[in-house]
Amino acid sequence: MSRSWSGRSRRRTIPPAPRSAWRKLADYGLTVILLGLLILLAARLDRMEARKTEGVAVVADGDSITLAGERIRMRGIDAPEYSQTCRKDGADYACGKLSRQSLVRLIAGRPVSCTGWQRDRYGRLLGDCEAGGVDLNRSQVAAGWAVAYGDFEAEAAAARAGKAGIWAGTFDQPRTWRASHNGQLAEREHGSLASIGDALREFFRFW
Repeated sequence: MSRSWSGRSRRRTIPPAPRSAWRKLADYGLTVILLGLLILLAARLDRMEARKTEGVAVVADGDSITLAGERIRMRGIDAPEYSQTCRKDGADYACGKLSRQSLVRLIAGRPVSCTGWQRDRYGRLLGDCEAGGVDLNRSQVAAGWAVAYGDFEAEAAAARAGKAGIWAGTFDQPRTWRASHNGQLAEREHGSLASIGDALREFFRFW
């Protein structure tokens, strides 16, 4: 009986060396750190979850409303303050009150729905709002009763070209008027790019 023979030597299996106590401790520590980071990440993502508020709107001015007790600042726009005046045909007029009236007309007594996750320096929800399918943020800018504040630049350009609303005369930018009359610090813009920046800051700010 012949016996076949292979030139390859049979490999010997070498069992892995047992892990040292320090190596086990390091592995456990790394696992705990990773779990902690996952928990913090989940908490941050929960904070970034969009909140939707619906109800009958109480209109404060051209870009601020209250829904079911939630104060909301309309995102990406800036309207004249309620007591602000602008100038047209050589005379001052109450552009802040007219801006508020414009928003009231857009809402037309219908329920309002606002969605957002950011808040401004006063704790107000920065919301994208609609009523009866009408985008209130965009429509206020398009009607010329609010300026673009980080978003809706095309609508603002069209309103300015058509001399709609406050563009029919001269006016101080709302942020400038607030600073000169109330001594308020200028709030930063809160449009699409600002939202991306806020999301990145929330994502990476673990402490």
